[in-house]
Amino acid sequence: MGLLQLQVDSADGVDQRIDRAMSLVEKILAGANVELPVVAAEGTDLSASVEFLVLPELWTVGALDSEAMLAAPLSIDGSVVKAFAELAAKYSVWLHLGSIPEVDGDQRFNTSIVFGPDGVIAATYRKIHLFGFDSGEAAMLTSGTQIVCVPTAIGATGLSTCYDVRFPELYRQQLDAGAESFVIPAGWPLARIEHWRTLLKSRSIENLAWTLGCNQVGTQAGVVLGGASAVVNPWGEVLVEAPADQECLVLADVDVELVHATRSRFPVLRDRKL
Repeated sequence: MGLLQLQVDSADGVDQRIDRAMSLVEKILAGANVELPVVAAEGTDLSASVEFLVLPELWTVGALDSEAMLAAPLSIDGSVVKAFAELAAKYSVWLHLGSIPEVDGDQRFNTSIVFGPDGVIAATYRKIHLFGFDSGEAAMLTSGTQIVCVPTAIGATGLSTCYDVRFPELYRQQLDAGAESFVIPAGWPLARIEHWRTLLKSRSIENLAWTLGCNQVGTQAGVVLGGASAVVNPWGEVLVEAPADQECLVLADVDVELVHATRSRFPVLRDRKL
């Protein structure tokens, strides 16, 4: 399992970000020298190929850069999405593109895309909880309405994005849909990074599931992003966490059987009343 914690700064151009990310993704999937720091969980087989790679939220424009979000939307059937689909198929991997500023007719969404090893889109998820308190993406985008849980290389995987993680009801509904893991691309600020750490662990502990959070670093619209991409096991233990200020590749082995073993050993979910 790989989390690509990208550096996304407002000073970078959208095309530059896309070209660079595509190059990094291909090198990672090909097993080539990526020239990125690698942060791995203890015991991870670094010689093994990455079977599932995740990118952050709105990395093409910067999750906190409202002007860029409006100026550079993407479509699901556009050339950028198709190029990453081809990479997933070329290397037969699961690829979570993070999220893109999707345009669909006269509406815009913060949309996550997951490709299967055949390069076909396995699932899309439009962010339900939009951040901004009547400004930012909350004012510019349309909220999604669908709960998404999709079979992947790490079991039944619930999809959500950044601010969603503050709303545990979403994850309970994904649990009810069979979720064994949660994947959360994000653009989380350094100023609230302790919330991020706590919330990732909470979602794992509550649901006895894997939680994988892929954040970014850099400065966008004057706000410093906080990194700390992490893999949390079903017992709520952080197996690996990225630095707060460094672009890097995070690696960990994710065993779905650990979900079943944990739920059997500590069957707290059987006692749910609501």
